Amino acid sequence: MNPQDPLSQLRDIHLPEPGGFWPPAPGWWVLALLATALLATLIWLAIRRRRRNRWLRSAGAQLAGLERSAAQEPWWFMQLNTLLKQAARERYPESHPEALTGDAWVEFLLATAPKHRIASRPLVEALVESAWRPSVSTEPAQALAFARQWLGGQKC
Repeated sequence: MNPQDPLSQLRDIHLPEPGGFWPPAPGWWVLALLATALLATLIWLAIRRRRRNRWLRSAGAQLAGLERSAAQEPWWFMQLNTLLKQAARERYPESHPEALTGDAWVEFLLATAPKHRIASRPLVEALVESAWRPSVSTEPAQALAFARQWLGGQKC
């Protein structure tokens, strides 16, 4: 040691090693858990919604089949009414729409139609009556348009 130079007795400054990537700080663990929980919840909600609307996709496919076989015949309107009743039973099981006929069925269709679109009462009445009358009074294209509109507003 050199008594004349006290600075030579000092050691160099040693800094600690910088922290590595692993293991992360506890805050990052909490953030990762919250992000995972949020992602799992969103996936679960999407799957649940898709399952609840399965009947709607099926009704849309059946409606497309009816559109291909459109005819101004009572049997075709009966099939369309049956499709609408099946869809209504899935969407509104507490109302028992499958038991409704005539004016009650017309009122139900108009009441459950989307509010942002206006459904024509004479068209719906003609659609319901065409299923049992020998002479059909409405065009299949108009009935299909109403059915598409009605089904479009029934998402769960």
